[in-house]
Amino acid sequence: MTLTINTNVASLVAQRNLTSATNALNRSLERLTTGYTINRAGDNAAGYSIADKWDTQITSLDVATDNASTGVDLLSTAEQSYGILSDHLQRVRDLTVQAANGTYGSTSLKAIQKEIYARLQEINRISSNTEFNGVKLMKYIDNPSETAKNKGIGMTAYGIDVQVGLYNDNDSVINLGVELFKSAQISSLFRGGSVIIYGRDGRGDQTTTTKTLDEVLQAAGGSVAALNTQDGLRAMAAACSALKYVPNATAAEGEGKYYLLADSSSQGASAMIGFIDNAIEELSRRVTKIGASQNRIDSAISAIDIQSQNLISSLSTLRDTDVASESSKYIQSQILQQASATLLATANQSPSIALNLI
Repeated sequence: MTLTINTNVASLVAQRNLTSATNALNRSLERLTTGYTINRAGDNAAGYSIADKWDTQITSLDVATDNASTGVDLLSTAEQSYGILSDHLQRVRDLTVQAANGTYGSTSLKAIQKEIYARLQEINRISSNTEFNGVKLMKYIDNPSETAKNKGIGMTAYGIDVQVGLYNDNDSVINLGVELFKSAQISSLFRGGSVIIYGRDGRGDQTTTTKTLDEVLQAAGGSVAALNTQDGLRAMAAACSALKYVPNATAAEGEGKYYLLADSSSQGASAMIGFIDNAIEELSRRVTKIGASQNRIDSAISAIDIQSQNLISSLSTLRDTDVASESSKYIQSQILQQASATLLATANQSPSIALNLI
């Protein structure tokens, strides 16, 4: 190699290697302190883009899990409220069976009527007030003529959509149909139908008669159409108690008067047992549908957890620092830096050898 004074090639080589070793040392130090191998796009352009996308998906999956859990809480609220309604209806049925016995006088039957009426009122109250985060859970009325306020606040004509996925497609949504949130008012639970009434004729022989709910209620002073009124509820309670309700009669309570049914003291109560059974079965069907929807959302939560865990694992493989490997690189870069610095000092002294030749 030519011995020169103005150009020190050995020093330039040592400087370049020192810079390279210092950059590698700083890069290893950054990766060890942040825990990431990719800290900027320059570290790995493609990997940075992928990691950023996965980060977004993982965050959204966490929100989807919260959404699904909230959906389960909503359904649990509805299910537990239906349980209360079932308890009330079961008690109404017990009292109706008691009234159908035929061994009670008008005073006892009126006492039965009062409790039944109170429980029917409570069923209506719970149906109107059960809500979750402002969404009415037992108030949807599938009737275009009804105003929007009767269809349940926060609910569309298709029910409630629970966002359990990453995208805006149908596969990312679980729909809770409006059938889960139908009105549980007495006027909705007792919509009609007919039952067979077993009785006896004048000779004591057993007979069967089919009667509709409207016929039974009319005999008790009411009608199906009037079930959405207080007088309609009193008439229904009277039918369950083997009584007839006269709304316009003067009474101390201001509620009209109650009389024993003219044809049979147990006919109204016997008929109402069947209609109450129908209402209890309707509640049972709704709770079954709620349970099926809960299971579906629980399954979605499990699927989200698996997807999230796999994304996190992949993101860790792509972005997280291998501390053992990076520590070795750090020590290597540190040694090279020190060696380069030492040799640079030596290289800088090389031109001084020329003085020995002058």
